[in-house]
Amino acid sequence: MHTDHTRADVIFDVRDVGKTYTMGDVDVVALRSVSLTIRGGELLVILGASGSGKSTLLNILGGLDVPSTGTVSFRGTDLTHATDAKLTAFRRKSVGFVFQFYNIIPSLTALENVKLVTDIADDPMDAREALQLVGLEDRMHHFPSQMSGGEQQRVAIARAIAKKPDVLLCDEPTGALDYSTGVKVLDVIEHVHRQLDATVALITHNAGIADMADRVIKMRSGEIVEEYTNATRKTPAELIW
Repeated sequence: MHTDHTRADVIFDVRDVGKTYTMGDVDVVALRSVSLTIRGGELLVILGASGSGKSTLLNILGGLDVPSTGTVSFRGTDLTHATDAKLTAFRRKSVGFVFQFYNIIPSLTALENVKLVTDIADDPMDAREALQLVGLEDRMHHFPSQMSGGEQQRVAIARAIAKKPDVLLCDEPTGALDYSTGVKVLDVIEHVHRQLDATVALITHNAGIADMADRVIKMRSGEIVEEYTNATRKTPAELIW
């Protein structure tokens, strides 16, 4: 039985957010007047082609970037005008990131990669427990070079969840993987979402992945062009892309 999120707390409130980058003499508009709310415990898929603004939006949600216009608040706290120190604390405490290219350290084992986070987090889970959650308990002493791409991505997910973040932000987490490996990684993300009741926002250009979401935001040219709730969610094994 899936949780009813209609009454869940608003985690993110994004209001009229715009983002313009200046490249030399040219202004590039990445986001234009984007507004949305994200509720606690939901699995949100942000769908759009390359250049639609979805990565910019994710980076703003995660405190890696700040909007040019508009406001973003996290649990009622304004991130738009937060100091660098506050944004760093927000990222460190509240957000787990998973990127397309794993970003794990080749000279460290899976366990050591996860411990990088658990050693500095306030109230982390045990690094071994995080690896068990992603199904890698038997690979924890292996180095990235001894692992498949899908296993490396699962290490990255374990590292992201080990600090028990409120929010898991995934940027094209299956982008570097083949279909069957991608399904396994999405399975892990869904499992973690259920087990930890974390809020998950996952961005992808892959329309098939949207079927696993509670809610889908479609973006084009820096704007939200459609938003809908899935009546039923498919499991990753049922997805086709």
